[in-house]
Amino acid sequence: MADSFPSQQTNHRITAPKKHNLRPLARLYPYIGRNKRLVCTALVALFGAAGAMLALPVAVRRMLDHGFTGTDGGTMNSYFIILLALAAFLALTSAIRYYSVITLGERVVADLRRDVFAHLSTLSTPFYDRSHSGELVSRLAADTTQIRSAVGATASIALRNLIMAIGAIIMMVVTSVKLSALVLLAIPVVVIPLIGFGRKVRAHTRRAQDRLADANALAGEQISAMRTVQAFNAEHLVSARFSALVNTAFRAARQSILSRALLTGLAIFMVFGSVVGVLWIGSHDTLNGTMSAGALGQFVLYAIFAASAFGQLSEVGAELAQATGAAERLAELLDEKATIKTPENPLPLPEPPQGNVVFDHVRFAYPVRPDITVLADLSFTVKAGETVAIVGASGAGKSTIFSLLLRFYDPLAGTVSLDGVDLRQADLHQLRTRFAYVAQDLTIFDGTLRDNIAFGCETAREEDIIKAARAANAYDFITALPEGPGARVGERGLALSGGQKQRIAIARAILRNAPVLLLDEATSALDAESEQLVQKALEGLMKNRTTLVIAHRLATVLKADRIVVIQNGQIVETGKHESLMKQDGFYARLARLQFAGQA
Repeated sequence: MADSFPSQQTNHRITAPKKHNLRPLARLYPYIGRNKRLVCTALVALFGAAGAMLALPVAVRRMLDHGFTGTDGGTMNSYFIILLALAAFLALTSAIRYYSVITLGERVVADLRRDVFAHLSTLSTPFYDRSHSGELVSRLAADTTQIRSAVGATASIALRNLIMAIGAIIMMVVTSVKLSALVLLAIPVVVIPLIGFGRKVRAHTRRAQDRLADANALAGEQISAMRTVQAFNAEHLVSARFSALVNTAFRAARQSILSRALLTGLAIFMVFGSVVGVLWIGSHDTLNGTMSAGALGQFVLYAIFAASAFGQLSEVGAELAQATGAAERLAELLDEKATIKTPENPLPLPEPPQGNVVFDHVRFAYPVRPDITVLADLSFTVKAGETVAIVGASGAGKSTIFSLLLRFYDPLAGTVSLDGVDLRQADLHQLRTRFAYVAQDLTIFDGTLRDNIAFGCETAREEDIIKAARAANAYDFITALPEGPGARVGERGLALSGGQKQRIAIARAILRNAPVLLLDEATSALDAESEQLVQKALEGLMKNRTTLVIAHRLATVLKADRIVVIQNGQIVETGKHESLMKQDGFYARLARLQFAGQA
């Protein structure tokens, strides 16, 4: 556990831009461009289906004007055959379009989820200090689902209705210039109010998505800590909190839905109302003999097509507003830049690795608590092959030293170097391969015991995994399980005891075989017998290897080459156990308290 508490000052919401437009959807173009064959197939099918729809009124007009002229019904039958052929062609092209666009949506979302997750894995620790994991998961899951709907069905429907609207308007002009002019004059009256109202819909949609993310974030946090919740009889408390957030999300969603419903109703009424007015004029032209019944029928169908297309475009616009909000939130993640990264021209670490560690006048404060200095002018050296124990009270800065070595953070002043290379000048991936780390806050992944031991060393041979398990005193309990190394451990290793988790973590570090070993309370969860066996294994692992050990239990550091005592981010004492006891300082008082309690 870190010596300060950066997570308490997290900013759970990533700041969102206030302006809402369709520009975030442009970030999807590269993903769509990777699937040119699907896009081309969908477009061809889309234009084919639109062409078939637009051809139907022409066939209907000719049937009305000419189909009744024959006496044997042959002419009428031919027109019905044409209509049936158009219907079959429309069905085929619609099926191809549906398959293509839905597959395209699934492919785009799969690629987007992959890229967002890969980008999240590259972001630095300070980003996670100020972000809520539940909200990130919500963006990765719920927001990408909105994108899938937009790229798939919604975009296809929007494009189909746009083509239908344009095609229908053109054919309306061909059929009757007079009536078409009246319709075109009515369009601005319809569209302008819809544009203004649509902006409010987008704003309500974004707020609804944000409130839902809050609820998802709380749910993820509480479900992962359900044992603690139940141990403290806090089920009603967390349920009430979640219920309040769900109700807030519901109210925001209801406001968004109401806006969308009003927008849809307004669009349909204005579009169809204007069409009815125009058709009233057309019916009088038919009565006066200036327009044939077939021409009026053709114009009616095209007017219906255009009105229907515009009406559906208003509904699609609301759905696109939701997708825009989702794309905007995902774009915020993709635009996040890692603050800890490899420099453009990294310095190579020496080969073979030695393991010399130097802290030179290091000052550090966590980014989320810049006013609290954790390390103040800290300087010490660990020579290659040396074992140094770091001792101090909670919050003294011990775990922060490990965080700086692994370059989760950079110091505010001074330098941290490995084998003579400033960590900020080294390749980040190469740097971290030089460390094997056993954290106090153990991380066990949902998978098999074999997978957890070989984590980070996926190419490890089975015999190497077994050897590491033996060295960590984990082999006996692993082989006692029916599935052996293939046994699944559950989420966060819930199927394992605390001591078993710790031995798996130690086996992982042993298998890594790095030149520098970082042990943060590596035996704290072990019983006395297991601790003794693992300590022997660690002693073998420490040979010819630089080791830094953090321990509150001083019995585990008695054999260290040197003990460094830290208080308030500064070194106050250093030396072996015996010399520190003679100094009768902080370490001696701490040792007497612990050993007296064990007596």
